[in-house]
Amino acid sequence: MSISKILNSLEKSWERDVILLNIKKGLGSDEIVNEFLVKNESKIKELNSLLRPKDIDLLNQVEQLSTCESKLINAIKNLNCLENNENDILNREKIVASNRVSSNKISSFMINWSNKFVVIALLTISAIALSKQAWA
Repeated sequence: MSISKILNSLEKSWERDVILLNIKKGLGSDEIVNEFLVKNESKIKELNSLLRPKDIDLLNQVEQLSTCESKLINAIKNLNCLENNENDILNREKIVASNRVSSNKISSFMINWSNKFVVIALLTISAIALSKQAWA
């Protein structure tokens, strides 16, 4: 069998939809790869015997390409996580700032109100005391 026929056969065996279903079921990547190797052992051995040094170099380049793609996916995923975290932090800071403003308004109101209350209470007490003295 030729290399291209073996590769086509292996490609058909490596169905991405089935792999994704296995991942969703909780299978790890090592389990998925080992299962594939067991199912296709004879084809892989035959392919390995037909590979030339330049084919092995090509496989190494494909592996590096896959590694780059994996790193890119992780970078994009991490970028989204960082943006979400930054948005969460900004939202929390806004909430804290608005709470500070409202608590500052409340405390300012309470201080003004309590000062006025004390003054009014003192004036009332003084007026009562003076009226008692006047009637006595």
